[in-house]
Amino acid sequence: MAGLKYSRQRESIKHFLMITKEHPTADEVYMHVRQEYPNISLGTVYRNLNLLTDIGEAIKISTPDGGDRFDGRTAPHNHFLCKKCGRLLDLELDMKSIEEVNRLAAENFDGMIESSSTLFYGECSDCIKKS
Repeated sequence: MAGLKYSRQRESIKHFLMITKEHPTADEVYMHVRQEYPNISLGTVYRNLNLLTDIGEAIKISTPDGGDRFDGRTAPHNHFLCKKCGRLLDLELDMKSIEEVNRLAAENFDGMIESSSTLFYGECSDCIKKS
């Protein structure tokens, strides 16, 4: 996006997404960034998260409960959502697996598939251990 004005608040949001292994909601990002910028508004956080998503510097992951989560890791990968505790985790698959899924989908689709995103569901190891 040509001519995008630098913003310290946006950089703080992006930095937080890059360093966290979690996949925070906009509210969680807001609570974190507020520690550095106490006057930041929730609307500013939402606008910047959407902008970062639009320019490819973050990923928005829509979950079935209606809450969007955000990820600073933009390389192709999939996610796992624990149905018990709600944690959203990166699911490490090798690139060959992802490319194979894209290839199979493309064989049955009259168009061009450029990428994919899959959300797996189940119970995380922490929840299994608690049961």
